[in-house]
Amino acid sequence: MRELKVEKHAKYILTVERSLVLEHLRLNGAYWGLTTLDIIGKLDRRSGRSCGCAGNIGNDPHVLYTLSAIQVLALFNKLDVLDTEKVANYIVSLQADDGSFAGDIWGEIDTSCQNVGAGFGCIPGGESHAGQIFCCVGALSITGHLHLLDKDLLGWWLSEKQLPGVSSFVFESNEISYFNVTYNLLDAAIHVCYSWWVLSSLIVIDWIHWIDKQKLVQFILDLPGSFSSFSDKENGGISDRPDDAVDVYHTYFGIAGLSLLKYPGLKPIDPAYTLPVEVINRVFLSS
Repeated sequence: MRELKVEKHAKYILTVERSLVLEHLRLNGAYWGLTTLDIIGKLDRRSGRSCGCAGNIGNDPHVLYTLSAIQVLALFNKLDVLDTEKVANYIVSLQADDGSFAGDIWGEIDTSCQNVGAGFGCIPGGESHAGQIFCCVGALSITGHLHLLDKDLLGWWLSEKQLPGVSSFVFESNEISYFNVTYNLLDAAIHVCYSWWVLSSLIVIDWIHWIDKQKLVQFILDLPGSFSSFSDKENGGISDRPDDAVDVYHTYFGIAGLSLLKYPGLKPIDPAYTLPVEVINRVFLSS
């Protein structure tokens, strides 16, 4: 099994931070990159330059960027700089009468809905998707409502999507989807970020024992069979699929997936809060 090239991934993150993704995603990019550095134990390698959070000046506020900003501040133990009452009031102001949240003042509504098969989709009756399941299971965990889930059915639904030999999964009726990827029948699209979306949900509901963890680790590090590696062996970083350019988003979720699988040398990450466990413990112990 090929080893995780920690130093090369750290170098990649430190290099790419100067031009972190598109302007409107710089807060998210800062979170992905900095959390990756923390998981691999290299957060102290970061220089004293700005973390890039100012890259979205002039754009509208959004609950996703608010979350990323809070997560970055938590990493550096700087939550005290927040006006928590104003932040809380902003988030509360986005909640609709039916309990759902808008992403911003323009009314983009979170429409995650549970399906008959225990999964969650974007709209009532829509196909279940691992990303939606992660968001919903995480929210129910944080708010103390996991008892509302049929854990056996959801765990079965997720784990039974792992196909023999290559740790693959079927997520939607129109595609063959890997546990950590999506393999579309039309364009053979593979996405490594599913190593996070599904694993985190299975861990939260305590059903990870239903999947082949070792084969999944091998899949993330070095794809089996005729597939090439997700990782840029020379410069570090992880791409969404073989032969694509690496990016900070998939580098984070690939390494975060390995952390969930207890890969040696990586800090444990919380599957619901998506931050290193030591950061979450520090936040709650200090509050």
